Amino acid sequence: MSAVEPLDRLEPGMRILVGNDRVFRVDARLAAAFQPGDALFVVPGRGEVLHIPGSERQIAAAAVSEARLAVPGLREATDAQIEAFFDGFATRLADDRLWHEVQVENARDVERARERGRSTTRLETSAAMRKGMIDGLRAWQSAGSMRGRVLESVQHEGWRADLIGAELGVVAFVFEGRPNVVADATGVLRGGNAVVFRIGSDALGTAKKILELCTWPALEAAGLPRGAVSIVDSAAHAAGWSLFLDARVSLAVARGSGAAVDTLGTLAQSAGIPVSLHGTGGAWLVADGSASAADVEQCVADSLDRKVCNTLNTCCIVRSAADALVPAFLRGLERAAARRQTSYKLHVASGSQFAGFEAIHSRVVPIVRADGIHDEPQAEVIAMTELGREWEWEGSPEVTLCLVDDVSEAVALFNQQSPKFVACLLSRDSEQHRNFYESVDAPFVGDGFTRWVDGQYALDRPELGLSNWERGRLFGRGGILTGDSVYSVRTRVTGTSHGKPA
Repeated sequence: MSAVEPLDRLEPGMRILVGNDRVFRVDARLAAAFQPGDALFVVPGRGEVLHIPGSERQIAAAAVSEARLAVPGLREATDAQIEAFFDGFATRLADDRLWHEVQVENARDVERARERGRSTTRLETSAAMRKGMIDGLRAWQSAGSMRGRVLESVQHEGWRADLIGAELGVVAFVFEGRPNVVADATGVLRGGNAVVFRIGSDALGTAKKILELCTWPALEAAGLPRGAVSIVDSAAHAAGWSLFLDARVSLAVARGSGAAVDTLGTLAQSAGIPVSLHGTGGAWLVADGSASAADVEQCVADSLDRKVCNTLNTCCIVRSAADALVPAFLRGLERAAARRQTSYKLHVASGSQFAGFEAIHSRVVPIVRADGIHDEPQAEVIAMTELGREWEWEGSPEVTLCLVDDVSEAVALFNQQSPKFVACLLSRDSEQHRNFYESVDAPFVGDGFTRWVDGQYALDRPELGLSNWERGRLFGRGGILTGDSVYSVRTRVTGTSHGKPA
């Protein structure tokens, strides 16, 4: 067998093995860009080749090293110190003088994002975002911790085995451009874990300002190591790739767009790192013949207040109730659009045309997109195979409507096409709800509006991420990842000094 040597250069036309049975040919651009210390990673299944510059690898490695060094200090820290950190962080966010500086930096981020035609829906800071961050930190301040908690004891004759909660280690996050995740991610400190994250380029300036003014001073005041919260200070995607390839990471958490999260998850898993991924969202709402028009209208309006992963994306209504429920559905869309002072966009599944749709299909309305306002048909027909497509809308609520013969057909379509995320049923039939819960392949199942799928809203705990079942079910925990669900287990035995061997 030939010796394996470091790859320090590429040449145009060079052949590189991909997926064990295919070959990738290096083009002139990649050959010129590649430098000693750089790395290539081939994404299995897609054959995509990622070029990771050595400089980005160094930035990510330094952040992980800083976090690793902080873990022993966190292990020795008292609960009072950790509580003091959350208190100090929250208090600084509540300081109007400091928050003004954060807002100034955020305005710069928003302006730069708009110049690039990027969505700013999640980027802009607000009073509600600020309050959510503060409330989340206060929740962690008063929350219990798994570290040191005896989870189970097994008593034997003369000796005992205890299962005890412990820190997991370094938790790595790659987030989209949402400034509030800086506070969310620190929830893992509650259990003695360190956090290192790479945030999207849109929100990088805001995130760094929050760290500088609020997070790191709170760590210092509590006597905790600064490296307990570390940032990969780079806007390059390659820095995030490098972070998720670092085997010193104990858990990798990714939130963002589907393709990007899929790539990040593949990278982490190739390095043997457990992952919590959520890259595709879009909730489904099903209404049967017993649902009231008022409930349909209200749930549609409440599920479209803004675009996030649990926003209503696809609505299925049984045909037998279409005359009453489709107009209610449209009224809910109208209310959601009016609240945002814009127009809605409707996609109608082929074969689901309704008598009242003719006027909507012929109407051209202004639709607010990330790159500006566009005049578009208010309704368009899409193929039945497109029901799982997530509409990443900016200002104009955007949904798909599909008429089905019964709830069973809606469940089958959900199981076949959706990302297997959120499924809600509007029905007054308890047996229908039981069948729906047992047959729909989703981690989050409800009986009304879809936006309840949120850790802070549903569980009173700030979420670190939501996971769908697109890539299979999760092992041993729910789809909402929170700070207190990030832990390991140690086993301690006492009373065996004079015991006999097993």
